Amino acid sequence: MSRTWGITQAVDLAEGHGQLTAMMAIPLPPVPAGARAGPVQVRATILQVRTAGAYREFTVHAPGVVPGAEPGQFVTLRVGGESSAMPLRRAFALSGVDGDALSVVVAAHGAGTRWIFERGPGDVLDLIGPLGRPFPPPPTGAAALLVAGGYGAAPFVGLAQRLTAAGHPVAAVLGSATADRLYAVRELASLTRVLVVTTEDGSAGRTGRVTDAAPELLPGASVVYACGPMPMLRAVAAQAAAYGLTCHVSVEEAMACGIGVCMTCVLPVVGVDGTSRFLRSCVDGPVFDAAKVRFDDIGRLPDDLHGAAAMRATR
Repeated sequence: MSRTWGITQAVDLAEGHGQLTAMMAIPLPPVPAGARAGPVQVRATILQVRTAGAYREFTVHAPGVVPGAEPGQFVTLRVGGESSAMPLRRAFALSGVDGDALSVVVAAHGAGTRWIFERGPGDVLDLIGPLGRPFPPPPTGAAALLVAGGYGAAPFVGLAQRLTAAGHPVAAVLGSATADRLYAVRELASLTRVLVVTTEDGSAGRTGRVTDAAPELLPGASVVYACGPMPMLRAVAAQAAAYGLTCHVSVEEAMACGIGVCMTCVLPVVGVDGTSRFLRSCVDGPVFDAAKVRFDDIGRLPDDLHGAAAMRATR
């Protein structure tokens, strides 16, 4: 029997702050069983740009990319134009699709994402997708808890839409440092039985972090999905493990190529045979079983990792 929260709707939004601005994320439609689109490269025309707080949501016309796309997958965008000195593409989770259009959420962190921020309707982006492995479905009837930090909530609107359509009770915890870095609060409020919002400065919802609120909802969950900064994922994974829950995490690693060639996004992950190996976030992920990710060893070369001796010898 699946666990459940046993209530209809309780939203903790702190509406009185008046600072919650939600963007119009488009839920991903169902994908036929067994259908998984291979990546294609297209010239995608920007149809619309929506601004909400610190983020911008770009909706682009990308024929051939959308069929078979699933929540948890991502696309990569070339930045800087034809003569750019920035050769590395930027990866963005799919926040929604509609016909031949798809949406991504962008936060301006560096030169590449700032270049995207300056694009507008009618501009053309070089796009590859869909890429990566999506969120796996939970067992029949299982209650799902979604935990997101900042724009890590981007893939959760489509995931929540699919889960609720399949009869799964869904709850969510959304958090960020400040109110302007929350994403899809109102969309997820309509798709969840319980939604808790946290901000570190108290500008929206509860004061604190998602890991302060998640333990209240974990007893009612059967599976956890998490997306956000790596320290948050590590903490949520530990909390889920304490309750004996399966936790699927979408990792935020730099994905320079997105197709498994450059090896910049590797993580130490325990395989089904018990041996740890470096796996590529872009093709083996970005969604992993949190219990298999060696969070303490990210950025290191553990002695027991398969091939560690050979890798050290080539340094």
